Amino acid sequence: MRFFAVALIFFGVAASYAQTPAVPHKIHFAGMVLTIRDDAKREIQKDVDALTKHKRYFEMNAERARTYFPIIEKIFKDEQLPEDFKYLALQESSLTPDAVSVSNAVGFWQFKDYTAQEMGMRVDNQVDERMNIVSATRGAAKYIKQNNWRFNNWVLALQAYQMGAGGVERSLGDKYNGDSHMEITSETYWYVKKYLAHKIAFEEACQGTPKLMVSLYETKGEKRLSEIANEVSVDENVLKEYNKWAKKGTIPSDKPYHLIIPGTTIQDFNSLTLSSEKASKAGPLSKTHQTGDVKTVINGVAAIKANPGETLSMIASRAGLDVSKFIKFNDMSIDHSIHAGRFYFVKRKKKMNPAGMHRVKVGDDLWLVSQQYGVRLKNLKKLNPGIKEEGLLVRGNSIALNNKTISLPPVEFYEPDDVAELSSDAFNWGAQPGLTTISSSPNKLESPPPIQRDTVNDFKVPLGKQVEADSIITYEVQPGETLYSIANKYSVTVSDLISDNQLNVTTPLKRGQVLSVHKSSSRALVSGNLGDQNSDQSETFIYEVKSSDTLYGIARQFGATIKEIMDWNNKSVLTVSMGEKLKILKR
Repeated sequence: MRFFAVALIFFGVAASYAQTPAVPHKIHFAGMVLTIRDDAKREIQKDVDALTKHKRYFEMNAERARTYFPIIEKIFKDEQLPEDFKYLALQESSLTPDAVSVSNAVGFWQFKDYTAQEMGMRVDNQVDERMNIVSATRGAAKYIKQNNWRFNNWVLALQAYQMGAGGVERSLGDKYNGDSHMEITSETYWYVKKYLAHKIAFEEACQGTPKLMVSLYETKGEKRLSEIANEVSVDENVLKEYNKWAKKGTIPSDKPYHLIIPGTTIQDFNSLTLSSEKASKAGPLSKTHQTGDVKTVINGVAAIKANPGETLSMIASRAGLDVSKFIKFNDMSIDHSIHAGRFYFVKRKKKMNPAGMHRVKVGDDLWLVSQQYGVRLKNLKKLNPGIKEEGLLVRGNSIALNNKTISLPPVEFYEPDDVAELSSDAFNWGAQPGLTTISSSPNKLESPPPIQRDTVNDFKVPLGKQVEADSIITYEVQPGETLYSIANKYSVTVSDLISDNQLNVTTPLKRGQVLSVHKSSSRALVSGNLGDQNSDQSETFIYEVKSSDTLYGIARQFGATIKEIMDWNNKSVLTVSMGEKLKILKR
């Protein structure tokens, strides 16, 4: 801001920082002890030297810190976040409220718009709370805490601020989860070392009384900045300079907001009660929420049913919980998509379930089982050490739900050449490769028909058989297949496939994934070569957009391009909205 530059000219550049701080061998960070190895010390020292090299610029940043740090410290204390993270704001934006990165991250803590909204901030053409020191700092605290609940390690939570929790997991796995001591080496992620340089460079320089005193003004309803300027005897242009988040010059009435009031009086921020959690969650509910909550109890733990169109922040708000607590109770990540109709827990799940055992069904994964029985995911993994969490479980396998039972081997299925399954009554030789057919009216035992090689998929399939009406088929996904191609092959709708298998259209199918296909009418599955396609080239179906859909994800799942979908629907924008009906051309 202009004041800080003017203040430096007026007061003179401080001469007390001539000695560049040296990087220590050990450093305390957020209750952790970090040992800095020599190779990392040299790297961090270079950054410290660079930060302190230009004295005027360094003092300007230190002066901003002396002004804003008391507010940040108060919010961190309320949020129970270690105070050390305040130096991250210097690293991200030099505490410049309207800083914008090359990736379009904005404000004190450099939030993208969608992440800011997920953290409870308002971002639109009237208000951008990313530039509000109170709102943005509270959002940053929530985001960092969510990462720490995932890793139980503040260094990894710091790293996840830049690369995301998923990126940290892919890079490090659970190697450092729960550690209170860590070594910082040349292999440590650059962002962590850059942060340590800022902490070391500014720790001493930020002590003392700021030259610019500020106070906070909390609004109770709609007000114009001009009115507030008259009320607090501050020039309106100066007030606008320190509150750029109020883009139209008017503070809306949807919730309380805090304005920075520059002045000469020291404000005791520790005596303030800043915006409450309830205020930060305030916002209109969608019409679907007005029908009332559907609640249940699973394994003695309360749960609520997700409404159509609900996002993670919306259902957490309805449950009266922080998003961070909600995802912890449900063993989820911050980017988890909420599925309408599923139950989500509002309290912590139990370690075990007396039911004993779960037999895996089509489409099950370990998380779904943990939600179905109200058992914490980490305990479920301990009870079933031979089962991987990632991906779908093997149909017929068993999952132990307490320590009095053990996982049983999978049910034995007889599948010669992946053609058919041996049932208790009959052989059904009409199954396609990767298919198991469960007929509503079993056939008598008969000899298998001749086998021919499918030139498209290179699998053995029988000739001339049909699937009985109202049959349920399990299909194993082959390389390169999409929901669209599978639905088209077996005369079912993509919507039915998504609904029957609880799929997310934005998540690509995986090789070997098992799908349940419900067929309502007879159709010859094989007639000579499966590569012969006789469907009408101009036939279309209608797909209704879900809350988690994107145009890219829809195009990918249906084997089309974004341009094709836009052309088919005369769209001129790349966005889709929930409930929008898109025409998809069968090819």
